[in-house]
Amino acid sequence: MTDAAGDDAVPTHCPYCALQCGMSLRRTADDPGVEVVERPEFPVNRGALCGKGRTAAAVLSSRVRLTGPLVRRSKDGPLEPAGWDEALGAVAAGLTAARAGHGPDAVGVFGGGGLTNEKAYALGKFARVVLGTSQIDYNGRFCMSSAAAGHQRAFGLDRGMPFPLADVARTGCVILVGSNLAETMPPALRYLTELRENGGTLIVVDPRRTRTAEQADLHLAPRPGTDLALALGLTHLVVARGRTDEEFVRERTTGWPAARAAVMAHWPEHVERVTGVPVPQLREAVRLFCDAPTGMVLTARGPEQQSKGTDTVGAWINLCLATGRAGRPLSGYGCLTGQGNGQGGREHGQKADQLPGYRKLTDPAAREHVARVWGVAPDSLPGPGRSAYELLDALGGDVRALLLMGSNPVVSAPRAAHIEGRLRSLDFLAVADVVLSETAALADVVLPVTQWAEETGTTTSLEGRVLLRRRALTPPPGVRTDLQLLHGLAALLGHEKGFPPDPEEVFDELRRASAGGPADYSGITYRRIAAEDGVFWPCPKEGHPGTPRLFLDRFATEDGRARFVPVVHRPAGEETDAEYPVLLTTGRVVAQYQSGAQTRRVAELNEAAPGPFVELHPRLAERVGVADGELLAVVSRRGRAVAPARVTDAIRADTVFMPFHWPGEGRANNLTNPALDPVSRMPEFKVCAVRLERAG
Repeated sequence: MTDAAGDDAVPTHCPYCALQCGMSLRRTADDPGVEVVERPEFPVNRGALCGKGRTAAAVLSSRVRLTGPLVRRSKDGPLEPAGWDEALGAVAAGLTAARAGHGPDAVGVFGGGGLTNEKAYALGKFARVVLGTSQIDYNGRFCMSSAAAGHQRAFGLDRGMPFPLADVARTGCVILVGSNLAETMPPALRYLTELRENGGTLIVVDPRRTRTAEQADLHLAPRPGTDLALALGLTHLVVARGRTDEEFVRERTTGWPAARAAVMAHWPEHVERVTGVPVPQLREAVRLFCDAPTGMVLTARGPEQQSKGTDTVGAWINLCLATGRAGRPLSGYGCLTGQGNGQGGREHGQKADQLPGYRKLTDPAAREHVARVWGVAPDSLPGPGRSAYELLDALGGDVRALLLMGSNPVVSAPRAAHIEGRLRSLDFLAVADVVLSETAALADVVLPVTQWAEETGTTTSLEGRVLLRRRALTPPPGVRTDLQLLHGLAALLGHEKGFPPDPEEVFDELRRASAGGPADYSGITYRRIAAEDGVFWPCPKEGHPGTPRLFLDRFATEDGRARFVPVVHRPAGEETDAEYPVLLTTGRVVAQYQSGAQTRRVAELNEAAPGPFVELHPRLAERVGVADGELLAVVSRRGRAVAPARVTDAIRADTVFMPFHWPGEGRANNLTNPALDPVSRMPEFKVCAVRLERAG
């Protein structure tokens, strides 16, 4: 595609969250050469942008980003500028040495939920075809893997939202669980505002009275780690009050008797003791949800980032099924995906157990189909590997070398100080990124890659809408695209063909690889996306209209019925005790994003959110003897973090909150618990036991 010129604006999408807001880029004479302008015709955000979106062009500046490769020429030496031939040669040598000395699985690959569909697809193919390793996963495992597993168990298909966001404003009642949209996806808050303007009701479940919770008709503030008990208690009341939709359950589901028996063990008074939510509030929530003609449950990281996240999601899905709020217009369960391409990133081969098109790596037919597209033998493809945290934990042990693209686990991984140590123990580490992140600073080779505005590629939003980001700017001469990087590296490793650098050529191959799979993109083309403001998958052939709304006729199971899964409450992986008497939960703030690797380089965003803090209730602050603004140490069994206290009555008195965007002494993920969900392998970011100490 040609660069933007004059006053022409190139339509594209925000590089941050999965809302993928529409925006345009217009050429300017000043560094970085483009500015963000509104794109009101895009239907999702209708021109609205948060501060991160408005300032997204700032990270394109050569003052804050990498503009050439860096190589560490001796093990304890500094990173030094290098040419691309030297850098790629060093990466090829490092990966080859690990394979030769310890076998293919001694090489790991770690991807990111911000990579385009084309990059995610090519990276998965590169790992399995060029490196022959099973050891590939990505940071999207930390985002919504529990919701994905819950979707698969109940509906037979995982798409974060099986309906467009526009439907949220038109339903009768929304239960929003563990999401602070006002901070994480500000332009999406309008749908909740419109919901209430249209006469609908909003119930927010969150241990904090967030800006989003302040918009609610009813705010439930459970103890962190008890969302599962809360969902079971609400479903118990649905049954006890005769509000089950018996016809829907009979005609469109299976497994209700066992699920009903499980919820009946969670009577209201018991649930109040576990969650701290008063029984009258439980009853009012059921009344509001069941009295509305239609309803939705939307979950986010709060209930999902737990060691029982899959069961928690399943309990909320069971509530929808028991009340007939699924597979019908303006009703259903949806997950608010976090990362920019968290949906597409897990559909096309970055996950340890998946092949493109959301095919299972253990399915012989799936292996045969994808192997045919790739021109390799099915039995040459390795089997499933480790999940994200397990892969990071194995670094320096079974896994001796790592190629990492688009992720910053030094800040974002649970038990972060331990993971930093594992990264340092590697024989070889190569990082491809747009900035010198905390993880890139540890690498033996750093490969500078293009950003969203300097390349063309597709992403898939939280709605399942496949979108096109267009190139609007020429990248610096020392920077290459991730696809060019993989093309060059594959050639050095003996694969001259199969890894084209052109994104549209890669997407056309992705279409063929996904054809017939659960996430079928075969009918989607760049031309269609551009003409239609995106296309909803599945779209199995050209001319197919796409599928904005799933499950209206049948669910994606063999018999077309949704499956109830019986679940029961169990404690978090780590409970409070005399030594660690307080609960910690983590999250985001509006001006920063994920590990902060990019947003911490934007002056306007740093001014709005300059650093970490510890939010705690006045009663807890008094007990600790700390005043607002004083330094407070938070200590868990895994580590310590220090940040200023922020005293507020908007949080439970038994809980503290820390945002996780910063490295250094305020690194919240020093504290978090890597206890894994047995199904999704999601770490328990959202709850762990801590103690508080005055730090100065």
